[in-house]
Amino acid sequence: MDVIVRFVNKQGQVIERFLAVEDVADTSASSLKTALDGLFARCGLSISILRGQGYDGASNMKGQFNGLKTLILNENPFAFYVNCFAHQLQLVVVSGAKGILAISDFFNYVTMIVNIVGASCKRRDVLLRKHHDKIVEKLEKVLEVLENVCNDGNVAEQRGIASGLIQRMESFEFIFILHMMIKVLGLTNDLSNALQQKDQNIVNAMGLIVTVKELMQDLRENGWGIFLEEVKSFFVAMSVSVPNMEDSIPVRGRSRRGGQLVTYYHHYHAEIFIAVIDLLTTEMNNQFSETSTELLRCIACLDP
Repeated sequence: MDVIVRFVNKQGQVIERFLAVEDVADTSASSLKTALDGLFARCGLSISILRGQGYDGASNMKGQFNGLKTLILNENPFAFYVNCFAHQLQLVVVSGAKGILAISDFFNYVTMIVNIVGASCKRRDVLLRKHHDKIVEKLEKVLEVLENVCNDGNVAEQRGIASGLIQRMESFEFIFILHMMIKVLGLTNDLSNALQQKDQNIVNAMGLIVTVKELMQDLRENGWGIFLEEVKSFFVAMSVSVPNMEDSIPVRGRSRRGGQLVTYYHHYHAEIFIAVIDLLTTEMNNQFSETSTELLRCIACLDP
């Protein structure tokens, strides 16, 4: 765990110093707190004098850091948490969405697609970046490359992977999640860009946060029907059949032998569409709580 402190010296200057790299037995919140307490004690510091805390917003330890944040706030309610703006909000959004099994699988397949297409010497220009909108725009070309790999590849394993990816890319679930992620990433794009600006207007950024939360809620309450029709239209354009939403499928992660079935409608509406929006709304609330947002607004008043 890397620890950096920022403080104001006697001349009123803001100073930032790298304090230490702490070795921890495990990455649980309690272990991180114990290590931090020990470091502070050795340096003659105290949690009681903290007036802010921030963490690597894109870290794979984000859950543990959330726990550490809570432990510190329980001990010192004035150690306000402010989101780390140095990381793109969209990275945090994707990281949060991966908490849903279907979304995690989707991103694993996207990575495989990028690797296979990028390794193809025939059409290296098809997919230049791992952006999901690029996959939509060039879906047919990506499928063409995968077909070439499947038919002409020199390695049997690579041909098998390419064949499986073709089937996956033409599945309703892949296309559905692809459009879903483009939709939610589009809602957060302006805010993400605003938070990355060097001459950041805090008041403007806080306004965008409210707007994004409202857009998420509107999508949840009113956007399902329109979104589903967009996905169906895309499928029809690809000449691929759309599943009957009233048909039943096994609960994800369960065998048909278990007898636990849900309809396609429930799977796509409740388990993906609503689940993604609710999870991302929670993520937004964690990143930009009312307390930290109000604190930033107050700080902005001091900026001449």
